Amino acid sequence: MYGDDATVRKILTESGDTWAVVGLSSNRQRAAYGVAQVLQRFGKRVVPVHPKAETVHGERGYASLADIPFDVDVVDVFVNSDLAGAVADEAVAKGARAVWFQLGVVDEEAYARTRAAGVDMVMDRCPAIEIPRLA
Repeated sequence: MYGDDATVRKILTESGDTWAVVGLSSNRQRAAYGVAQVLQRFGKRVVPVHPKAETVHGERGYASLADIPFDVDVVDVFVNSDLAGAVADEAVAKGARAVWFQLGVVDEEAYARTRAAGVDMVMDRCPAIEIPRLA
């Protein structure tokens, strides 16, 4: 498992409340849509990042992390594993404090690079499952 319980807790409680959700669109059938709702219920600001740059859950969307004109604390990644490493690198470049790869998203090299850059990271877990456990 990539990201022990202490790292999960730190990201969810100490890393900040602005979460860029990469892959979040207005498609209610996609997991990102529901996970973003849960994050909002727990007080997180959810910033959609998707090529369509749609407004989702009342938050303006951006086409890429680089397009977001403010700091983000955590980057939650809902893209295929073969695309996720580049997103992790963008998150580090953006100055994110943590990167979270969703269930089924695994890139061991990206994990190593991100951790080596001093950024907390979790892979193959879901914050919507983990955050209620903290309550």
